[in-house]
Amino acid sequence: MRLFIAIQFEENVLNALTDFQDGLRSQGVTGNYTKKENLHITLAFIGDYGNPDEVLDAMKQVDFRSIKIGLNGVGSFGDLFWVGLADNPQLFGYVRRLRRALAEQGIPFDKKRFSPHITLIRKSSYKGGKLIPVSEPPKADMVATGVSLMCSERGKNGMIYTELGRVEASD
Repeated sequence: MRLFIAIQFEENVLNALTDFQDGLRSQGVTGNYTKKENLHITLAFIGDYGNPDEVLDAMKQVDFRSIKIGLNGVGSFGDLFWVGLADNPQLFGYVRRLRRALAEQGIPFDKKRFSPHITLIRKSSYKGGKLIPVSEPPKADMVATGVSLMCSERGKNGMIYTELGRVEASD
């Protein structure tokens, strides 16, 4: 079972992101667009791990307090196109503590540097060249009041993400 820990979005953020995706489509940007229900911020990617209860227990050991999150800018990692987040020391601090708790419990996770982003398009391309046209990046913010343990499974129409558990903010 492929697991990851994520923050899921409120409707206003989801709408800003999907409206932005629609604008990119209308300009001729092609690729594998992330479905609205799959948009999230990954805090820790665990991958194949057979015991989600152990992961949830590790998550519960880390105090999570509500965090204001705002969209800020766009970018790409190769052909993966994303929306970034405003600088957020509180989010970075939580992720550091979360990953430490996972390591202490012997739960493997991807140790790449945390680079908070929302994947909008995989295998993106644009007929006008390498640079995807962006007139105005999406703007929206929310307060994250919980963190979710998610399972990722391949379905016949793409990836299906299912929440297996959630840790609510302590404030």
